[in-house]
Amino acid sequence: MFKKILIANRGEIALRVLRAARELGIEAVVAHSEADAQSLAVLLADEAICIGPPASKDSYLNIPNLLSAAIITGADAIHPGYGFLAENPQFAEMCRDYGIVFIGPTPESMHSLGSKAGGREIARASNVPTVPGTGVLQSAEEAIAAAEQIGYPVLLKASAGGGGRGQRVVRSAEEMASAFTQAQLEAQNYFGDPALILEKFIELFRHVEVQVMGDGKGHVVHVGERDCSIQRRNQKLIEEAPSRLPEELRQEILAAGVRLAKHVQYAGAGTLEFIVDPEGHYYFMEMNTRIQVEHCVSEMISGLDLVKLQILIAAGEPFTLQQEEIELKGHAIECRINAEDYQKDFRPSIGKVETLHFPGGPGVRVDSHLYTGYSIPPNYDSLVAKLIVHAPSREEAIARMRRALGETAIEGPGLKTTVPFHLEVMDNSFYRRGAIYTNFVNTRMAEKV
Repeated sequence: MFKKILIANRGEIALRVLRAARELGIEAVVAHSEADAQSLAVLLADEAICIGPPASKDSYLNIPNLLSAAIITGADAIHPGYGFLAENPQFAEMCRDYGIVFIGPTPESMHSLGSKAGGREIARASNVPTVPGTGVLQSAEEAIAAAEQIGYPVLLKASAGGGGRGQRVVRSAEEMASAFTQAQLEAQNYFGDPALILEKFIELFRHVEVQVMGDGKGHVVHVGERDCSIQRRNQKLIEEAPSRLPEELRQEILAAGVRLAKHVQYAGAGTLEFIVDPEGHYYFMEMNTRIQVEHCVSEMISGLDLVKLQILIAAGEPFTLQQEEIELKGHAIECRINAEDYQKDFRPSIGKVETLHFPGGPGVRVDSHLYTGYSIPPNYDSLVAKLIVHAPSREEAIARMRRALGETAIEGPGLKTTVPFHLEVMDNSFYRRGAIYTNFVNTRMAEKV
């Protein structure tokens, strides 16, 4: 077992990993930027080390600084969390070169699956259906030629990373040059990799993903699936598990996810993302070779600690969990609470937290790095808390979430959060009856029938 882990991330996921490490008896070192010197993870860490200025490229994306921090502090392993370098095979490779365990899949798996282009090839080899699309594009002109073959509208996507970053919907050749440049720049800024692919854009679909865990030797199990269809600008806002798909289709998608992960002898936690159209056809989109923001809903319905499992697998502990041992119970919903003003097109809203109260009671979980007096920095993603509920049925989970949101207070001068947005969703009749597609925010929020 590891003696010390360096956490190469920030916010709620840094705190989540710290807690898992502490329960396993492992010391946790939190690597932080200058902007995060007073973050909760830093304040609670066994040890903390500054890795650079506020800008991500100078700190959380700075591989030499992170490796130096691990070596200086004597860490045996690095947990990358999600985002930043979590899916960067070069980082994983350099960790291996320096004798530091990267808590995640092998660099080889990340090379093949971590990019959307590579993931598409693996999916085809695993007999998993994919959306019509391309490999990595070299230019806007190449993208235009591919789009003419596939047919507009198309979706430009960063080959590395996820979270809706580096994505642009393109509806004509005239839009391509500008969209290509913007998507490349965003992909470079967020993931350090400007590579883009192109796919047919399916206008109306549900976003369903399969959570898997593997031992790197061919043993893979799934921990159910999640519906992540409520999004804005391709970024998830609400996730729930299970997905409410017809059981036959649900089992087919779960089997496809496991089949693909076994094909590459996947190690650790991973998520396979699928599009499901209104006719019940499904297509593989990509695999996220990391723990995801929404892993909590899978934990709530399974009773498993996925972050602990990540650490144990990376440490070489036997992974003997069998599929029939995983019992999924009830329904879980997660609301991502962002520091944003949703009435102004989800514009970021930062400030000092002067009043803070999180809900409690049966089946309620809050993952957050906020505390009273904390100033939310302007340099990073706007996620400030995740509110997760679990109940025997979806109807009861919605009622519980509504109650929990009503108890939540995150206030300060000029500070807005998405709590009012989530309350509106919980009251929306389309949401309550499960009529959800990825266009929900744009088309259903104003409708009450």
